[in-house]
This record gives sequence, C-alpha cells and structure tokens, in this order.
Amino acid sequence: MKNLESSCSLTILILLGVLILGKSEVYIVTLEGDPVISYSGGVVGFEATAVDSDSDEKIDVTSELVISYAHHLEKRHDMLLDMLFDQGTYKKLYSYRHLINGFSVHISPEQAEILGRTRGVKSVDRDWKVRKLTTHTPQFLGLPTGVWPNGGGFDRAGEDIVIGFVDSGIYPHHPSFATHDSDPYGPVAKYRGKCEVDPDTKRSFCNGKIIGAQHFAEAAKTAGAFNKDVDFDSPLDGDGHGSHTASIAAGNNGIPVRMHGFEFGRASGMAPRARIAVYKALYRLFGGFVADVVAAIDQAVHDGVDILNLSVGPNSPPAATKTTFLNPFDATLLAAVKAGVFVAQSAGNGGPFPKTLLSYSPWITSVAAAVDDRRYKNHLTLGNGKILAGIGLSPSTHANRTFTLVAANDVLLDSSNAKYSPFDCQRPEVLNKNLVQGNILLCGYSFNFVTGTASIKKVSQTAKSLGAVGFVLAVENASPGTKFDPVPVGLPGILITDVIKSTELIDYYNISTPRDWTGRVKSFKAVGSIGDGLKPILHKSAPQVALFSSRGPNIKDYSFQDADLLKPDILAPGSLIWAAWAPNGTDEPNYVGEGFAMISGTSMAAPHIAGIAALLKQKYPRWSPAAIKSALMTTSNTLDRAERPLQAQQYSGSEIMSLAPATPFDCGSGHVDPRAALDPGLIFDAGYQDYLGFLCTTPGIDRNEIKNYTNTPCNYTLGHPSNFNTPSITISHLVGTQTVTRTVTNVAEEETYVITARMAPSVAIEFSPPAMTLRPGGSRKFSVTLSVRSVTGTYSFGEIRLKGSRGHKVRIPVVAMGYDR
Repeated sequence: MKNLESSCSLTILILLGVLILGKSEVYIVTLEGDPVISYSGGVVGFEATAVDSDSDEKIDVTSELVISYAHHLEKRHDMLLDMLFDQGTYKKLYSYRHLINGFSVHISPEQAEILGRTRGVKSVDRDWKVRKLTTHTPQFLGLPTGVWPNGGGFDRAGEDIVIGFVDSGIYPHHPSFATHDSDPYGPVAKYRGKCEVDPDTKRSFCNGKIIGAQHFAEAAKTAGAFNKDVDFDSPLDGDGHGSHTASIAAGNNGIPVRMHGFEFGRASGMAPRARIAVYKALYRLFGGFVADVVAAIDQAVHDGVDILNLSVGPNSPPAATKTTFLNPFDATLLAAVKAGVFVAQSAGNGGPFPKTLLSYSPWITSVAAAVDDRRYKNHLTLGNGKILAGIGLSPSTHANRTFTLVAANDVLLDSSNAKYSPFDCQRPEVLNKNLVQGNILLCGYSFNFVTGTASIKKVSQTAKSLGAVGFVLAVENASPGTKFDPVPVGLPGILITDVIKSTELIDYYNISTPRDWTGRVKSFKAVGSIGDGLKPILHKSAPQVALFSSRGPNIKDYSFQDADLLKPDILAPGSLIWAAWAPNGTDEPNYVGEGFAMISGTSMAAPHIAGIAALLKQKYPRWSPAAIKSALMTTSNTLDRAERPLQAQQYSGSEIMSLAPATPFDCGSGHVDPRAALDPGLIFDAGYQDYLGFLCTTPGIDRNEIKNYTNTPCNYTLGHPSNFNTPSITISHLVGTQTVTRTVTNVAEEETYVITARMAPSVAIEFSPPAMTLRPGGSRKFSVTLSVRSVTGTYSFGEIRLKGSRGHKVRIPVVAMGYDR
C-alpha cells in the first residue's frame, strides 16, 4: 500500500511538473553587475575586463581575466536559479556574459514574477519572435572598376575581414563559398569561432572561406517550434535565406548563375575575399526567437567578427518595454558596437506605409531596399493583334509561329476534379494531356500563389509534363499589396499582372472558343505567342525605393511617438537580387531544389551594406562603427542614373503602384555609393558615451531603465537627443528656434570646407561658421539653427552640404516638424 501511495505521489508530482512547464515561457533576464565588455573592477578576486569604448581595442577572450570573470557570471546565474526554484521546474537556455549580464530561462509566469522581485534582478522580458526581414549589383554600384582595384582587385577585396551572419545558416557546398579555385585562406588570428560538424556527413562546415559555423536553437526547441527534420540541428541552411545573404555580402566573384539551361550572369559578393562566420538562429517555418538571436550575437562578438549582418528584426515594436531603443536585443547590439563591431540591419518590409521600421537605434545602421536599374519584362501577342505586357523570365515560343491557347478549366480529365482548383495548374494529373500537348496552357493566378501553396515553378512543371509549348498566368483579381516578381523557368511562360490586360486576354479567349449548350468546348480557336523575357532591360530611372521597404519616421516607444533620430539610415539594392540558394531550402517555393534564387527584401539590402562596410574596414582598420556608418551616409546619392531626384514607389489611392519624390523617411541619407564612401573627406564620429548621451536626453525614457540595460548612470550634458553626433539632423517637435551642433573629423589631407544649407519654406535654417579649415585628423564643430516659420502639420526636409577645396562633398539630411508651442 505504501509503495502504491509513493507511486501515486510521484505521478502527481510529474503531472504537476508537466502542468508548470506547459504554462511556461522563455524569459530573458538581466542582472546587476557588469558584463565582460564593461566590467571595470570591484568584485573581489576579479580584475577589470572592460574595453575602452573610444578605442579600437577588442575583448581578449583568451585572457585568463576574461575567462574567469565570464565563468563567475555564469556561476551567479546558476546559483540564483538554484536558490529560487526547485530543480526540474525551470530550464536555463543560455548565459549571456560578454555583452549583457543575464540569462534566458524557461519558467512559468509566476516564477517570472518571483524573479522580477528578486534583489539583483534588473529586468525580466518575455521572449519574443523575430522574422527574416547577385549578378548585377556589383556593377550597378561600381565595385569592379571603382573600388576593388584600389584594394588589390576582387581577389583581395575584404581580405581577412570577418562578417558574422545571424541568419538561417549556410549551404557550405555552394560554389559561392568554395575555396578550390582561390588562393588558400590562411588563419585569421583575431577570430576564435568554432566550426560545428555536420551530424550526417561528419564533415566540418568550415573551409577557410567559411571560418566559423554554429547554431542556436534552445529557445526554439523549448517553445516546441523546432523540427529537426526540416530545420536541421546544425548550421545547415534549411531555408535558403542565410546562404543568400552571405553570398550577397561575401560570396566568391564570377560564379555563373545557371538555371534551366540558361545563364543569368555571374554572381559576386560585395567583398568577395571576406570571411564568413555563420551564427544560425533563424528557421524555416517560424523565424526565430530573441533569446537565440541574442546568444548568437553574444557569441559572434566573443569570437571576434568585424561586421554583423542582421537580415532579421522583431515582429513588431517590443510591447513589454517603454522605449524601442532599450530591450535585450538592442542593448546587446549596443554592447557589440562598443566592442567595435559594425552592425547592418534590415529596416523592415512593411512599406510603403509610415512608421513601419523594425530597426530603431542610433548604433545600428538601418538599411532600406532599392530597386536597381535591371528590369525583366515580357509580352504575349494574341491572334487579334493585341500585345499584352507581362513578366516572364523565360525563352520565347518558336519565332514566327502562334500556338493554340487552352484554359486549364476546359481540359479537365473529369469534371469532378474541379474540387482541386485546377485553374492554377498545380496538379497535372487532373488535366488532359491530349488536349494540352503542343499548345499554350492558360492558367489563373489564385490566392494560393500569395500564401506560397502554389508557385509559378509548379505551373511550369505542370505545363512541361503535359507537353505544352508554354503557359500563361492571368491575374483576374489582385489582392492589395501583392508583389509580382519574375521567376526563371525553362519553358516559355508569362504572368499578365495587370487585371485589365488579363481581362482582355480572357475576353479574347472566350470569344474565340465556341462551346456547346453544356459549356463544353467544341474547338480551341484562340492563339498567341510568348516573347523572349531572358534579357534584362536597364533603366536610367534607378535606383528607386522599393515598394515594400519600410518607411520612417522612426519611433521611440510603443505608443509610436516620433524619435529625434532619422531612420532608415541608407538605401541599398534589395529588389530582385540574384544570389546563392540552398538546394534543400524551401523559403521560396519557386526556387525549391535550385542553387540560386532571385528574391527581394530589405534582407537583401542589409548584406550589401555589410559587404561594403567590410571594404571600408579593410582600408581603415582603426575606424569605429560610427565612422564607417558616417562615410556610407555622407557620400550617398540622392539622384538617380538620369540625374533626377530619387523616386520612391508608393500606392496611389486605388492601390496601384506609383512614384513620388523620395524623402529621408524613405531612403535615409540616400543610395549607397561605395567609391565615394572609401574617400569621404570628413566623418561624424561617435562612441559608446555618445550613445548613452542620446538615450539619457530622450524625453520619456526612464533613467533607471537606461541604467538597467547599460550599467551606467545618466550624467551627460548632450542637452537634447538631436545633438547626438550622427550624420543627419532630426527634430520631431520643433518649437520656436532650436540650435543643434555637430562635430566633423578630417580623414584626408588639409582641406577648407564651405557650408551651405537648404530647407523647405516652413522652417528657416542657418548655420555657423560659413567655412572652416581642418588639418589631417583635426576636428571642428559647427552649429545649425532651425526656426519655425509656419506650422504645416507635416515634416519639412532639407540638407546641409560641406564642399571641400580638394573636391570632397559631404551631405547630411535635415528633418523637422514645426509646432506653435
């Protein structure tokens, strides 16, 4: 009887534990006490490990001081949890020791409340999710002729610079990452990352080009979101996204892009000789969790990366914190920048609507996406002489011939098969091959294409398996915001994206197709031919801000109040970018099983900036992240290839895409110009203390919250966040007159600069001094005064220009909204 009671008690305890864990969630906890990067001493037995925030010194993670202090922090984390909770009622996932002092843990909400009330605990944040936010762009950006030769050619561009990718992993066998055709890669002494081994092949993920490969999935596993069969419990890319971004930034030069027997050019990264360090924390079906991402960033900085690429952002502004700048994610990145790491982050894909940015902080370089000058267009010629424009990255049907059009709904094997929605041509087995063979298959674009359950690739496969000479997809109803991209296919094919043109096609088909009284087709009489869509058309009306690219103004808190900081920072190519793909990647259904993909997103724009930043780091190894960011921003372009002001893709009132003049809320300072960035003349430098000054002067931020995340009290005299020394000026609430200051540093020979300014009429702008001479390495301050002339209820835009006697041109955007009080 006693044994039975014991067994029952044990069962109840087990069930109770399951219930507790069933309600549990992952929390990120920060504690009092400095992390390695900012520990200046004070704990008995442990000497200081802090790095000087204003030098290029990095953490020496191999030193006994760092190792012992990091171990001390982890022991404190474990002791705290053991003291508060019984074993088995919690699961610690990670200890964060280098950039923030804290840990992530899987506990119940009740346990989280206990932690939050515990002495020494500064913050308890429930984990939140994040999401994933080339053959031609090197030429478009002028790298082969204007940049790479200055660094020793493409085969030395980015030499020994390590770019860390927090993404979905990598496909290490891709030719974009191969080493057999290149000079041998030697060791990089500053980098100490690990290389995991593929659990199936037992081969290392590293080869010299790929210098580190690790994965982080504890939070994903604990949340029950991880599936090892599709997500891969290794750095292997099960998505495609990570391989794509890595090759844009640092892929090998001159890699042929071949699909379906056609070559679409040769791919190259921005810095083809840079090293790739992989920190997989994103996964195919669910994106990722901040707890895993923070662990990946902490590890990347510990390992010694120079550049971090984050084609990732939160699903929304963090609701649990009062400010967008202060949360475990952004605080970790602040510490990374303090350690000398340049961070490029995707601005977000919520455009063209305002306040959709997902990258907020001044220490991050937030990258918007541009459409470059390459367009793929095609056309369908009908038997009645009409020519319908569309998109189709495909060969043409045979020249000087027309082919019969047959609609999928009219060639069913059995009418009962209508339940399978055969009109979108995803199931060849329900269509009559005898009626399709030798003809052009006419299909309909359904909502399944938007959700990803249908693909143009599958339409092409259906048409080919049935013996069709080609296919046409007609868009009869377009959902607002639907994005149509050309998809490479081996069979002649075209997508008619315009609803009016699609209606013309359907009307012609119906008029030309006689039917009996039941609606069955008697004979197919409609004919047509598909043009050649393989060759791109180069437009001078480029670059343009892509429709999907997130827009400002930047926000400082969850109530969407405007921040005194311009975002995005800069514009880079992000639309229809050819780059490497993982053959087992399924993120884009049109590229399943392929080695390359042409996709769009600010996820593609950020690695362009990361790669170009690597070229700057190579030339100026002692520059701070802020100096690199400044060089990129102040030399950017605000004109397109036709010397006209940049345009931004927008929606008109009827949800039709139109163009409008781009503002700094669309493109930041402008479109990146790598050649100019390598010789900027002047820079606007900033360091850790400047970032703290920005935080401490931003209205509405709790100073205790700042101390919680930075371990530093507010004692700064910046006066106003607009005085933060960034290469832009933003005043979201201008009342009367306000003066801001900026400091420039000369990184070239002695030069005299003349200052000019312009501003929209509703705000007056003045500056002082009108000119200044700077010696090499010298710094000078100048002031800008803005005054309200009239209250319009909208932002006014302008710019400051500094023109040097040796030819340097430095420009910063100015943004202000005037109020009468």
